Amino acid sequence: QVQLMESGGGLVQAGGSLRLSCAASGSGFSIDTMAWYRQAPGKQREQVAAVSSGGATNYADAVWGRFTISRDNAENTMWLEMNNLKPEDTAVYYCYARVVIGTHKYQYWGQGTQVTVSS
Repeated sequence: QVQLMESGGGLVQAGGSLRLSCAASGSGFSIDTMAWYRQAPGKQREQVAAVSSGGATNYADAVWGRFTISRDNAENTMWLEMNNLKPEDTAVYYCYARVVIGTHKYQYWGQGTQVTVSS
């Protein structure tokens, strides 16, 4: 069983910064793609940024140039550095991992961490 644990959310003023972390625990697995998603009240969950096991990254247009995603494959940990935060970044942020166990791939989600940006 694989578990994802997020941390680092909170309340920050517009223009401020936060750093989210996601750690995967368990045994007998490797991780393919990791990503951060977010869901604001009344809106659909959207992908914010993704990073492959090889380090290739992808960002949503709304966060390009402000957010940076990174990961440590050896530690099965991922981070999201969020700078110049805006009120529209307010949402619950979820960690996502596509986990490889043997020849199968599974999708795992964290429990979510709240990010609130005040104007």
